[in-house]
Amino acid sequence: MSKRRADAVRAGLAATLLIGVLTSLPAWAEVRLPKVFGGHMVLQQDRPLPVWGWAQPGEAVTVEFQQKRTETKANDRGEWRVDLPAAKAGGPFAVTVTGANTVTLDDVMVGEVWVCSGQSNMELGVKACLDADAEIAAADYPGIRLFMVPKKFSAVPESDVDAEWKVCTPTTIAEGGWGGFSAAAYYFGRELHKTLGVPVGLIDSSWGGTLIEPWTPPEGFAAVPALADLYQRVLLADPRSTEHKERLTQTVTALEDWIAAARKAMGDEQLVPALPAYPGELLPPANHQVSAVLYNAMIHPLLPFAIRGAIWYQGESNHNNGMLYTEKMKALLGGWRQVWNTGELPFYYVQIAPYLYGNENPRILTEFWEAQAAALAIPNTGMAVIHDVGDLNDIHPKNKQEVGRRLALLALAKTYGKTDLVCSGPAYKSLATEGSKLRVTFDNVGGGLTARDGKPLDWFEIIDADEGGFVKAQAEVDGPSLLLSAPEVKRPVAVRFAWDKTAAPNLMNKEGLPAVPFRAGDVPKRDNLVLNVPEANDFELVYDLDLAKLGGTPPYDVDNHETLKRPFDRIAYFVELQVNDDETRWVYVSMDAFTDDLGKIGVPTVASKAVFQQNVANMNVLSNVKQLVSGTGLTGGNIEFWPHNYSPGNGNGVPNASSQVYDFGDQYGAPEDGYGCMQVHNHDAKQTLFALNQWKGGPNADLGIGNQPTDQPDWTFARNAQTYPMKRLRGLVHCK
Repeated sequence: MSKRRADAVRAGLAATLLIGVLTSLPAWAEVRLPKVFGGHMVLQQDRPLPVWGWAQPGEAVTVEFQQKRTETKANDRGEWRVDLPAAKAGGPFAVTVTGANTVTLDDVMVGEVWVCSGQSNMELGVKACLDADAEIAAADYPGIRLFMVPKKFSAVPESDVDAEWKVCTPTTIAEGGWGGFSAAAYYFGRELHKTLGVPVGLIDSSWGGTLIEPWTPPEGFAAVPALADLYQRVLLADPRSTEHKERLTQTVTALEDWIAAARKAMGDEQLVPALPAYPGELLPPANHQVSAVLYNAMIHPLLPFAIRGAIWYQGESNHNNGMLYTEKMKALLGGWRQVWNTGELPFYYVQIAPYLYGNENPRILTEFWEAQAAALAIPNTGMAVIHDVGDLNDIHPKNKQEVGRRLALLALAKTYGKTDLVCSGPAYKSLATEGSKLRVTFDNVGGGLTARDGKPLDWFEIIDADEGGFVKAQAEVDGPSLLLSAPEVKRPVAVRFAWDKTAAPNLMNKEGLPAVPFRAGDVPKRDNLVLNVPEANDFELVYDLDLAKLGGTPPYDVDNHETLKRPFDRIAYFVELQVNDDETRWVYVSMDAFTDDLGKIGVPTVASKAVFQQNVANMNVLSNVKQLVSGTGLTGGNIEFWPHNYSPGNGNGVPNASSQVYDFGDQYGAPEDGYGCMQVHNHDAKQTLFALNQWKGGPNADLGIGNQPTDQPDWTFARNAQTYPMKRLRGLVHCK
């Protein structure tokens, strides 16, 4: 048995035995309550109040609150629970719990209780945010109470947390956490406290950098078919589940069989068979990003403490999930509502702010915003839009006062019935065509549509039905609608608004709440080859390759090289590389045929036996990349096709080529099945027209049109294929 496998077996079995030991421990000998009950706490008004804890099995327990006594007995596991009648806001009160001993909780308030959860933008404390010194000095609110759940993860639901309720003071607001208590939560609670005039309890359960999955209970995953795979993983990781027990039983049986086989082999002086590997899915969670583990340790211990609702500020770590995030929101919220047994628990969340995210495609974040907005279809939810108070260079915008205020507006309007409030910014409602203009109508216009900065409305783009891509549109306010137009768009069919990761648009309602990004209409599908290259109408398609499928042998979507039997006199290539939604770069290049074998005009693999380092005649070039020299009958064409490794040495003496960098004058060499190069150049113009290198690298292949701006002009070692959302190569011939 290898040490690694032995350690894995011991770890898995130890984890299982530990669970058994913990669940068999004797019940508590004295009355005890979970830490969520404590002096200075806030109990939820107008709701039955569950109070629970532990005592000696069978022990009588009495809970006294507001001159009312409620009695129960601990069960055979030492667990007890009572449900106190609903109470009105006020305080301070005392809660007394009596069994073999007496526990008294003083300075208890009744008011509004909210759970505040998410990742770093929820965790970020008041000390780390805008106007920290002044805000801390002013944080003297005896009616606001703070409860900060410590960071912890667990394979199984836990029953308690190591935390305590604190009265909000300049000292306590700045204690612990990441710069003190959650700024977003505090400013949310402060707004409620001032407006409602009742005590407010804030439970901060957040952890920077976390995904949504760890916060989600198993019940949430179970109810969302799109997340069935996650649910199965959660079940396998839970030592209480049937799935885990069955898998562990199989593992133990296999181990017992191995032990028997090993003993026999030893007796027969034979080699012992390999030890069965312990299943990784049964091991304890390796970190806090595993599904359900934060729910287990940081949410479950709060159940079923009575709360009014929850606020949520998370998404940066899931921002590349696209529309799947909507399903994950359904799982999170549906799961919380189920375990709290509160029906449609109010849930208000923040649409994350614009941010650069390095060189990431600018549409990834916009699609995530779309997924967040789609979650509004879940009943009793609301979304605070904060595009106007973000910071492109800081993923943690510091103006949490406005974030908290906007979350509070949602709660005040939707949960507390403040009908005189506008709680959301303009949101897309409908689209209509009016001649050469589009009319976009909005909900939540409040006092009217306007620009935040008094300038023309920005970040609107429209597209024509027949030609071109999205272009900047002029926007004219017309009641609850905008009329959009652009001089070059005669037949507009679609619109998008704030559709870029850097967008901080100025459209808002007169109450100062910003508009929600959106896209609407039917975007026309265009074939750039058909639309822009008339010459191609006389050519036959031989190869069509989706370059997103690269890796090993090129998997052509169309391969006609064996069925096209007619002789040909010209060869052409058309390459498209989508940079983002509104920019696709393309180049078309045709030339006199350099071979009569159609099997050698595709990607030059070892099997194709295509090896070319030569000039080509009568080259025609057409491209939307302005830097490229276009024209017909160009004389400076040359190609470099081979599957080999290659060096920058200009062994063939290609005019204008360098021997120091990889360009249009390289030299192939051993091994034959090497890096690989498929390049077409105009050496007279010192330009690479297109390059496809290292296609076996798949997402790390080299791809480019024109010269690479830095490093190697022919894109060697660029490893950049994954940066293009769409990438396509077509090979064509002109038949005689």
